Amino acid sequence: MDNLTEQLTSRREASRGRMDAATLDIVDGATAEIAALHISENSLQVGDRAPEFRLPNPQGDLVSLTEMLERGPVVVTFYRGGWCPYCNLQLRAYARAQDEFEALSATVIAISPETPTYAERTSLENEISFPVLSDVGNAVARDFGLVFTMPRELWPLYEQWGIDVVAHNGDDRHELPVPGTFVISTDGIVTWRFVDPDYTKRAEISDILEALRLG
Repeated sequence: MDNLTEQLTSRREASRGRMDAATLDIVDGATAEIAALHISENSLQVGDRAPEFRLPNPQGDLVSLTEMLERGPVVVTFYRGGWCPYCNLQLRAYARAQDEFEALSATVIAISPETPTYAERTSLENEISFPVLSDVGNAVARDFGLVFTMPRELWPLYEQWGIDVVAHNGDDRHELPVPGTFVISTDGIVTWRFVDPDYTKRAEISDILEALRLG
């Protein structure tokens, strides 16, 4: 099984090693600003009922949480976009663990504010077989309590890095979800969650599988 945390840490260290002091100050300041929003504390908690949603996959078919729960528990993971290397590491790791999720009758669903065109690209490039859904406008992420507006000091920095969040999201609001993963039981209740304002940290596969085994 992949150790996702090790991969993310290695990627983070390599990325920060290429940044100058001014850039690091901007990135760290923005992370602190997002942490001050207390999204983890204010988002959906264990014991809460997950809000129903119906979102399109890249083919235009609507995928319903309720319908997925009829098959077994669902792992809903919110990611920022296919432009985010940490998101791609996470999605690829989850895709490689697909057999382990299926052995527990669980379905993984990945959600981002990207348009279906970009969501399809993300799915193909990361060889994902589970549903990758488009939450344009972040309505579902907002229901889960994860949405924030990107700090303005990041906008020119992302442009410098060649990341066009406006194009990916299909709007100019610069809103993103804090990456979060929720295990939802067949009765629609959140039984486990991972939400961290530090976008370089993601739910480890072994922890998700353990939560699924415990029900």
